[in-house]
Amino acid sequence: MVSNNFVDPYKDPETGIFRNLVGARTKEALDEAEANLVPLRELELYSFDELSIDAVSEIQQIHQQLFQDIYDWAGKFRTVDIRKNIEGAEPFLAATQIPAALGYFESNLRDAQQLKNLSRTTFIEQLAKFYDELNFIHPFREGNGRTQRVYWTRIALNAGWEINWLSISGFENDRACRIAAEQKNLGPLHNLFEKSVRKFGPNSYFTSTSGSTLGGSPGYVSPETEAYKGSSN
Repeated sequence: MVSNNFVDPYKDPETGIFRNLVGARTKEALDEAEANLVPLRELELYSFDELSIDAVSEIQQIHQQLFQDIYDWAGKFRTVDIRKNIEGAEPFLAATQIPAALGYFESNLRDAQQLKNLSRTTFIEQLAKFYDELNFIHPFREGNGRTQRVYWTRIALNAGWEINWLSISGFENDRACRIAAEQKNLGPLHNLFEKSVRKFGPNSYFTSTSGSTLGGSPGYVSPETEAYKGSSN
């Protein structure tokens, strides 16, 4: 699917995997390093200051925090166009449009008061809408899903809700996101949050996103993204 003339600058041409800071030369070794290091960095995130109204810097800081041990481009927006490496997948937003799109996303989320003071029904409706928008932007070359889950966890907690990511499988999430992006139908995303959003209170227990089955449930591997020669290159 990728042009023979295009070389993904994020990948090592010898190994075919992402250039990394841990010396991994196989996908299995890189996956293992991520599995060991990223959850530890995620735990540190929950001692961070209160949620910033600056969504763009917040998202970048989360990505940098999670992947600082793995990639030297942690926290930096991608410079190539990407899509899921599956038949018929539509491209994510062009890399050249990411800064403007995130600025628009941030402004709208600020106008929505970061989803605070909403009923559960309205919170879920708004969450599905903004979740779709950020997922389509897909600002990083890798690690978008994990970054988004941490970000939406922080948004939810700040608004008095929590998201039980353990109740959402990788297959369900990928399918719902694809339907939202390609068919402009938020129904499946709404259904996912309907079963996973609950009020945060004294009897609540917090679950980090590291234990989530998203992209890692038995028998399911979330499709990787591929870079291709598009308008940004």
